[in-house]
Amino acid sequence: MRYKKVTAIFRIDLLDKVEKSLQQLGVHGLSVSKVKGYGEYADFYAKDWMTNHARIELFSDEKGAEIAARTIMDAASLGMEGDGIVAILPVDKLYRIRTKAEVDEED
Repeated sequence: MRYKKVTAIFRIDLLDKVEKSLQQLGVHGLSVSKVKGYGEYADFYAKDWMTNHARIELFSDEKGAEIAARTIMDAASLGMEGDGIVAILPVDKLYRIRTKAEVDEED
């Protein structure tokens, strides 16, 4: 099985909505971080232009990654600058720390 990593950075006030959408989708696990940065939208009133956003990272098979990305975009989109980004990246290997073994199709 080929794994993908989905990373999404989006408006922090939509975090609960995105989390609930992914849970309803049946995503088995994810990580959430609060991050600062700027891209398409910058806070010109802030000294460093930074805005607060949420970042979600999850691992999935190829089909699940596309579905998760679409779910995140649907839940996080306001149709405005600063809505965020979603990236799907290839994963060469995935290990489970508990067993120190590579995760395979049966996991």
